[in-house]
Amino acid sequence: MTAKYVKLADTIREQIKSGELRPGDKLPSISQLREEFGISYGSVRGAMLVLKAEGLIEGRQGEAVYVKERDAS
Repeated sequence: MTAKYVKLADTIREQIKSGELRPGDKLPSISQLREEFGISYGSVRGAMLVLKAEGLIEGRQGEAVYVKERDAS
């Protein structure tokens, strides 16, 4: 069985790759993601950490989490 945080990370990664979520787009809040996917705070946090480590998203202090702008390289 796949961990819930992995499923969420896969879903968001796919939305980024498909263009459904674009660089600069704001991700739903942790509360919204918890409700939509029926998962715990820890699972959402785990997914965010995975995507951040992959360089796909970035958190902005006091704001929200956004799809990271792609490097020009």
